[in-house]
Amino acid sequence: MSGRRRSKKDGASTLMPPQAPPSQYSRRERVLYVGCEGEVTEYDYLCYLNKEFGSGDSETGRPPFTIVPVRKTDGLTPSRAVRAVVDAAQGEDETWVLFDRDSHHDIPEAYKAAADADTEVCFSHPSFELWLLLHFQPFGGAQGAAKNTHVLEKLRKADPAYKRFDKPDKSLGAPRAKALKDKEKAAVQHARALVGQCEHGSCKPANATFEAPKHGRSAKERAARSGHAKNCEVLSRDPSTDVWRLLVSLGIVKV
Repeated sequence: MSGRRRSKKDGASTLMPPQAPPSQYSRRERVLYVGCEGEVTEYDYLCYLNKEFGSGDSETGRPPFTIVPVRKTDGLTPSRAVRAVVDAAQGEDETWVLFDRDSHHDIPEAYKAAADADTEVCFSHPSFELWLLLHFQPFGGAQGAAKNTHVLEKLRKADPAYKRFDKPDKSLGAPRAKALKDKEKAAVQHARALVGQCEHGSCKPANATFEAPKHGRSAKERAARSGHAKNCEVLSRDPSTDVWRLLVSLGIVKV
């Protein structure tokens, strides 16, 4: 969790990643437990991050890390994903969680649980597939409460590797993972642009933060960490994805 993180601060970023831990908690590498609502796609993506970036980069000073995905067969609801990752980390490592809008009814509860457990949230509306699509192109326009059709249509046309991306095959095998490589910066830029386009009107990507909340933990403060206003309702952030925060925190992309 944030007070026990085993990372080193990346001083080159405008957004400040989580603060360096006390020396007694130091390790050779940073460890993050990341809860996955989805059973396949998110898990595969986290494995891709481990493989491509986990060893660090001595030239840029990006430190090594290990992501430990936490998932369950048939998936997890958002609030259960928070509980699962907190239980798995056992208070020894920092925790993150990935979940989508979909048709879930427990998203407010999930944010509250994440705030109580000091867990970072990467929420995507309408789905995690939006984050994949943003590697290839920008996107905009409200999709409705649980509509993912348009995102999937765009993704299948974005690159030949994703032509048949749909159930039952939503995995990120070698060709699909390779198609994402070197497009991380563009994905982050496109995702942050969505914050500035939010219909709320007061949301600004420059307001994003990795610093500890100044006024105690709350679900609203947790939900505002991507740059959205505190009074911008999470379920109204359509479209949006906060997965970019994970890449910035790991030093994969600097903003």
